[in-house]
Amino acid sequence: MKKCSNPEHPHCTFWVLPGETVCAGNHPQATTAPSSYDLLTALRSVRSEPSATALPHARAHDAGMRDAVIRNAAQAVTSPVPASASASLPAVTPVPVAQPATAPAYQPVQAHLHISGFDPRAAGGRQTLKMELRGMSAACAPQLTLRLRSDLIPRGAVQHDFVRTTRGDWRPVFVEFSSRNKEHGQYQIEVEVHSHVDGAVAQKWVCTFVILVPRRDATLTEIHQIFLSTHKNVRVMADDASIARVTGGDGCNLDVTARNAGIAHVDLSAPQGKIDMGFTTIAWDEELIEVDLPAASHCHPHPSQAACLVNAAPEAGEQRQIRLFALEECMLGRFELVDPEADVLLSHFSPDGQDNNGLTRRLSGRHAIIRRSQQGFEIEDVSRYGVLLDGVWPGKHKPVALRLGMRIELSASIKGIVVLSVTALLAHGVILHRIDHGARAECFYLLLPDTQPTPASHLATPQASCLPVLFHRNGGFWHLDTASGKETALAPATALDKLSGFARHNRFASEPYPECWIIRTEGAALCDSTMQTA
Repeated sequence: MKKCSNPEHPHCTFWVLPGETVCAGNHPQATTAPSSYDLLTALRSVRSEPSATALPHARAHDAGMRDAVIRNAAQAVTSPVPASASASLPAVTPVPVAQPATAPAYQPVQAHLHISGFDPRAAGGRQTLKMELRGMSAACAPQLTLRLRSDLIPRGAVQHDFVRTTRGDWRPVFVEFSSRNKEHGQYQIEVEVHSHVDGAVAQKWVCTFVILVPRRDATLTEIHQIFLSTHKNVRVMADDASIARVTGGDGCNLDVTARNAGIAHVDLSAPQGKIDMGFTTIAWDEELIEVDLPAASHCHPHPSQAACLVNAAPEAGEQRQIRLFALEECMLGRFELVDPEADVLLSHFSPDGQDNNGLTRRLSGRHAIIRRSQQGFEIEDVSRYGVLLDGVWPGKHKPVALRLGMRIELSASIKGIVVLSVTALLAHGVILHRIDHGARAECFYLLLPDTQPTPASHLATPQASCLPVLFHRNGGFWHLDTASGKETALAPATALDKLSGFARHNRFASEPYPECWIIRTEGAALCDSTMQTA
């Protein structure tokens, strides 16, 4: 309540009630902005005691109600109302006006990794991390790839797969490492989760967390204090005779301290009875941040189905050409300069070098096919001269599964024309080496297109284990660094000497036979199934 503020009647002593526009002497009152007292009064009338366990959407609703009440109170104070009308108006409670709902353009999935099982007390021993994927959208692929990079992990990187169960959740992944001979301190672990569609990365999530490797003589209390200092989300301190009070606490890691005659009260909303308080479990959640993948990242800079790695100065045991093929079915046949019928063009090598005539003519234009099978990979003889597998002719049009170390001899009538050996059986292809006079000249990668490699399941002889890990994806060839997990697209401008597994003086050629000028007059593509056996 205030006195009359009409400037034309400065001596008026009538009181004006809050909200009135005229005094008892019918003197109009000036419209003024609401005072802080008016706003606080309107706010206290609708504000209730806040709860420590209130949900986020409830707090947002209360905030919207409070803002609406303040706006209505301000309008009620500032808007002029006639005295006669104000006396007849009933008291109403301000109702917030619902704002039109606008759908956001993008709703990110609140996915996170729940990490548990870490025991920092086992300093210098073997550790196991349990990682559970939670909150992932059901629209992603049923199998996700998890890649971890850290100095604690053997060879610096490891790769696992998250598989969705029939219940809809994700099977947890266990990652092992050892802190033996590691300096005490904090170590980062970088996490990448990939969702693949048709062999390409369609979605990618990343996060980074820190693992503590304590001193060997650290006490359990020190270890937990260090852990809580980095992972707590609630901290309460009471100093100088003050009182700290905590209610709720679901999903909270608490750090409560009371000093100098302070009183700390913790209520975790437990049922009646005795409560055992102890150290919390070493477990926490890391939010996965989805990374936008540009459209250009899905395209290979130099797409090709067949290529070659040329070594200008091969050392002992190295081949001059490593020929790369990415085909569902790869045809082996006779070398021809004009309109060859095969994909892998084979010639006879004598002690004097390559001979494209002579015994090479005893190879069929379409001699044998290597393709994917249910057991792995198989070879089928489609020639007129036959194929010997470990010295035995399997018969024409009778597929035989490839085995590591198998000897493939073309042909069966004359021995020694071309002799190959299966030196590696990969999940995404086969590696063949020549074991005749052309052993120093060439070897072959027969890869499946758009297939991701799994180095852990590779079966290879020492001759092939020293070769780089290559695969085909997005229309082109890639190199995989098994230590770091880095993938590099192969192109003529790629510096191969900086990649693992490559010797010096190597270059990438976009043709499988760059040393020859292969002429295809009819424009036939590789592995043309319409051609007939020569």
